[in-house]
Amino acid sequence: MERRISSGPAVLGCAGILVLASCAGDYVARTGGARQAYQSYDYNRALSEIEHEVRGPEVDRLLALLDEGMILHAAGRYQDSIGVLAEADKLSQQLDVVSISEEAKTLISNERERAYRGEDFEKLMISVLQALNYAELGKDEDALVEVRRVNERIRKMIVDEKKPYEQLAIARYLGGVLWEDQGELDSAFIDYQAAQKLQPNLGPLAEPLLRLAKETQRDEAYRELKQTYPDVLDQPLGKDEGQLVVVVEAGLSPIKISAQQRYPGAVQLFDVPKYQDRWPTRSALVRVDQQEQQATTVTSLGSVAEIHLEDRVGRMLAKAIARAAVKAGVAAGVGEATKSKELGLLTFVLLNLNSQADLRSWLSLPAEFQLARFRLPAGRYQVLVELDGAPVQQEFEVRRRRVAVAVFRRY
Repeated sequence: MERRISSGPAVLGCAGILVLASCAGDYVARTGGARQAYQSYDYNRALSEIEHEVRGPEVDRLLALLDEGMILHAAGRYQDSIGVLAEADKLSQQLDVVSISEEAKTLISNERERAYRGEDFEKLMISVLQALNYAELGKDEDALVEVRRVNERIRKMIVDEKKPYEQLAIARYLGGVLWEDQGELDSAFIDYQAAQKLQPNLGPLAEPLLRLAKETQRDEAYRELKQTYPDVLDQPLGKDEGQLVVVVEAGLSPIKISAQQRYPGAVQLFDVPKYQDRWPTRSALVRVDQQEQQATTVTSLGSVAEIHLEDRVGRMLAKAIARAAVKAGVAAGVGEATKSKELGLLTFVLLNLNSQADLRSWLSLPAEFQLARFRLPAGRYQVLVELDGAPVQQEFEVRRRRVAVAVFRRY
């Protein structure tokens, strides 16, 4: 007599594993409360909730560290942020070493089952935030180390890995600020010029570019810049004058949503992630003493994120085809082993129910880096930043012949 194999326990077991795996990987849903507190400027509650995630699933640990580091940065706890982001950076580099067993596991499940490695631009943002952390603590040399790391990493991505990226204007402009603060005017001009090529619409932020072109005797560059920015004044700094650069980390970074796309030549549609903006662009108003400026957008992370993700979509689709083939093989094997075509078909359906795109991302990042720049007599000043009618004020010191950096996080 042929022995029938019951399909009930096998199907329930398979479904249960898939449900548990899906829940375990849903970092975005689990951290909704922490993001709500963060966006309400309740940083203590946001940190309390995100710290549970740092001790949570290993597959999401990098994201938890990135969010914790960003929250500490936004709260003005710069030294604490440096420590957490350094840990995240180290973990990110370790995760870049691909685990064969982990990759094999994702062929039968989905991308959410592997440890989140971070998008390329997110790895660059670690160093950008570290540079701002160090700048706020007055540690220019450490800040410049981080700026150089950004530039070197992205150079490697472009030159060695042939990725369609470009340098980050915020990193180059910040490099100019830090070099100028140290009195290294040639290096400052080079970084300001690189930022201007990436973001030609610098407006009043081009002031040091024209001034330093004059001071470093780059006559031809000065003439070209003057034609581009005829209304920007470029008088030398007064002997008792200093500068203040206000960095506004504005809005909310784009979120990943699920979209369907075909691999070239294939018939089947596959789920892939796609970025969707969460924040309509608005300029912050910055007031210092009697001066007022609309902040200028130097880098939009929405644009950067889209380019970096688009570069990966082809590889995602190729892996999705391989995953579909493996799942079809597993389902066929179950059908043959159980002598049940129905169970084989049900196995295939269940395996593909869990084929959603990986929608995890570093959601606590800003949408834009906006800058405003002021020349002021040495002294202490109240800096007011207003975005969407929600003003915030903080005191900063401007020292003669130095460039101070003031960072504000606004949503």
